Amino acid sequence: MSSSVTGSSMANNQIRGHKAAINNPKVSEDAKERSRQAMEELSQTDEAKYISEGLQEQKDPVRQNAGYKATLSNPQVSEEAKQHAREVLEESDAL
Repeated sequence: MSSSVTGSSMANNQIRGHKAAINNPKVSEDAKERSRQAMEELSQTDEAKYISEGLQEQKDPVRQNAGYKATLSNPQVSEEAKQHAREVLEESDAL
């Protein structure tokens, strides 16, 4: 693993991997149980609990707005999604 991977992103990746294994119908019950136990151990730390609950750092608003603007020009996106993107951009005064 690269030395540029931080502890929090490594814990985040581990949690995501265990969640995927638990929800994968092709994974044996024994493996799912091992993933549940591993997630329980990972959740003992405050940082891992914070990540597993989905309370990650706030994303960069500039990049978020860029994604919403891309949504508006993508012909494969539904009109409902485009309307949501417009509303978000109007709220952030980025449109």
